[in-house]
Amino acid sequence: MSRRTRIEPAMPATVKKLRCAVYSRVSTDERLDQAYNSLHAQRDACEAYVASQRAEGWVLLRDRYDDGGFSGGTLERPALQRLLRDIKADLVDVIVCYKIDRLSRSLMDFAKLVEVMDAHGVTFVSVTQSFNTTTSMGRLTLNILLSFAQFEREVIGERIRDKFAASRARGMWMGGKVPLGYDVVARKLVVNEEEAPRVRRVFEIFAETGSGIATVARLRAEGATSKSGRPLDKGDVYKLLNNRTYVGEASHKGQVYPGEHHGIVPRELWDRAHAVLQISPRVRANQNRAQTPALLKGLIFGVDGRALSPTHARKNGRLYRYYVAQRVLKGDAAGDASIVRRVSAAEVEAAVIAQVRALLRQPEIVVGTWRAARVEAPDLTEGETHDALHRLDPLWVHLFPAEQARIVRSLVERVVVSPNGADIRLRVEGLHGLVRDLGAMSPGALRAAA
Repeated sequence: MSRRTRIEPAMPATVKKLRCAVYSRVSTDERLDQAYNSLHAQRDACEAYVASQRAEGWVLLRDRYDDGGFSGGTLERPALQRLLRDIKADLVDVIVCYKIDRLSRSLMDFAKLVEVMDAHGVTFVSVTQSFNTTTSMGRLTLNILLSFAQFEREVIGERIRDKFAASRARGMWMGGKVPLGYDVVARKLVVNEEEAPRVRRVFEIFAETGSGIATVARLRAEGATSKSGRPLDKGDVYKLLNNRTYVGEASHKGQVYPGEHHGIVPRELWDRAHAVLQISPRVRANQNRAQTPALLKGLIFGVDGRALSPTHARKNGRLYRYYVAQRVLKGDAAGDASIVRRVSAAEVEAAVIAQVRALLRQPEIVVGTWRAARVEAPDLTEGETHDALHRLDPLWVHLFPAEQARIVRSLVERVVVSPNGADIRLRVEGLHGLVRDLGAMSPGALRAAA
């Protein structure tokens, strides 16, 4: 018996071969167990279409991409995901479907699929709808569909933004990083009673000092930390100061609304801190320096036992500070060579500060401070005390003048100036108070400084 062999038309040698993948889908698994079902019908129609385009170089891939019982409203379909992987691996040139909705019923999902196809040079064909992106008319139709998809995305985005704005106008918490001082319970902000005093302390110190650096130094000395346990820095301070959540308000795009949550910071304290914030940092620094009393006021004396008074003069816009003998101020020091008439404040203060900083580095001072601290911190080691005191030295230049003055007054007993120089008498026991002020009497705080 002779067997007839079907002879396929030869593909022209100059035609580029296009690998075609047939994708089929049905929404339910009903009748999928039949010998011939909807998936078979879709595939036969698609294969016949590919065969009709053989002269154009179309070649059918034998891999089957069939999703039975999967909705077209989602992209999470096994065969479709496998097809996408093959597209990304550059194994497919053309996708052939029975209808467009077999690939996706969602215009937005279809647009996502087209983005993947375009990125890998893959075209799409619907055999029953004359939709073929390999032709100019097919690409025009696709662009129209994608324009509607973009419109749909923008409308959805506007709805989301409008809902968000309306929710904020009602003072609702809309998610994001939970601020220090609050917890989220049932999607609402609830005051964290342990953290709330820390937030108020930031506002109190800033309103008092007018300086972010001074505020950070005081907060670290007190052991204040962020929600994660990290020491607060200058950026944290200014974020806290500008967060209207702390006065029970919700803000959105410049608009402020009453919040559903309770405030942590009293309005009067908020207003005081923000009155300071309205002044530029440079002006605030200059004002604080001008208002800070002279570093050695009440501590510097002449050989006659009388205190020297701070004074200043301006020349060519520059400020010059001095400590002047009382007798000079009263005009009865003429001809007396035993007294120093005046000394440069900058020079004598620098000498005193150098002595104080050197004091913090002396081994016997470290041991004495450690022994005093062990009264309230028995497990504190000498090494931890040493590290903490030594780190105060480089920190000095970052301290605000008022903080420097406070430390100097705790450690300097008296400065006596004479024509031969300055005699600086230090108060070693003042270190105990300094350690206490810095929070070093508790092991955790001192270890944080170290």
